[in-house]
Amino acid sequence: MNNRIFYTKPSITELEISYATDAARNGWGDQCYEYINRFEELFKHHLGVQYAIATSSCTGALHMGLAAIGIGPGDEVIMADTNWIATAAPIVQLGAKPVFVDILPDSWCINPELAEAAITPHTKAIIAVHLYGNLCEMDELLAIGEKYDIPVIEDAAEAIGSVFHGKRAGSMGKFGTFSFHGTKTITTGEGGMFVTNDPGLYEHVLTLSNHGRARGQTKQFWPDMVGFKYKMSNIQAAIGCAQMERINDLISRKRDILSYYKTLIEFFPTVAINPEPSGTTNGGWMPTVVFQPETGVTREQLQKVFKSKNIDARVFFHPLSSLTMFEKQYFNVVAWDIPNRAINLPSYHDMTKDEQNRVIEFILRCLNV
Repeated sequence: MNNRIFYTKPSITELEISYATDAARNGWGDQCYEYINRFEELFKHHLGVQYAIATSSCTGALHMGLAAIGIGPGDEVIMADTNWIATAAPIVQLGAKPVFVDILPDSWCINPELAEAAITPHTKAIIAVHLYGNLCEMDELLAIGEKYDIPVIEDAAEAIGSVFHGKRAGSMGKFGTFSFHGTKTITTGEGGMFVTNDPGLYEHVLTLSNHGRARGQTKQFWPDMVGFKYKMSNIQAAIGCAQMERINDLISRKRDILSYYKTLIEFFPTVAINPEPSGTTNGGWMPTVVFQPETGVTREQLQKVFKSKNIDARVFFHPLSSLTMFEKQYFNVVAWDIPNRAINLPSYHDMTKDEQNRVIEFILRCLNV
């Protein structure tokens, strides 16, 4: 039997191992924040932002950011119906309501026109999630935010390496959040990052991230507010530092994999793959194919074929409004339709072209090609 093709896995070298070992051996006492501080500096320099806070997860970063801008009971936050629940969960946990709108059929990201139409007096934020490395229409969303004085937040968990007209994903909104889960382009095992160019917001989230203890507080064990515990460990940050030293190569490799998939399927107009509109760069985190309805190809068919060939099959996100904890929003027709005829393709840094050919072979078999 052919070796299993995983849908993703991290790229870990001796550099990551050496930094993590050093942090485990020496990163205590006065040095307990050394790699954390270094990781934050490397990341904000890469992104081109003024402030960065390493966190235990992207979800935690989003939770603190939303709390810091005052999201609470009775508020509404607009977001796309197509997303992982991690984006909606902090909204609910703060007592607010996520308002799900439909997605664009080409980028699978939030539809700006529908986002604007969903604004009410209770709307306190719009979250732009750059799905699978695809980019939201940030010019339109930021213009809407400015028009209604509503902050636009970027969930860039899946978009390290993606660039929108010269600006990196996550650097354009009121604040941005990132994930370093083991599946992501760069990893710390688990972990995330909060970024912003707003000094007041940075100080607020920094305080929240450490049990509410303000940076300038001189009293020992004296919190200034009720906060969270969403800090990253020094050992995790050590791995992150090594990944950041390799980030250009890691992004380039993911983009190469996406590009090769595109060359293999570009002659089949009934299959769409992650777009890259003029002026943008897709970071290539998760190559995804969507079959046109006339093909008759279904998610279940794809899962069955992949499983039979020892290839991991990761499904396109279900619409959040289809989950039992939320009200059904059947009018979000694109978000409800696409998952039924789409699949994420395996993508990892040391994936070979032979492995990619094997994946595409069975994709085309579903098309009876």
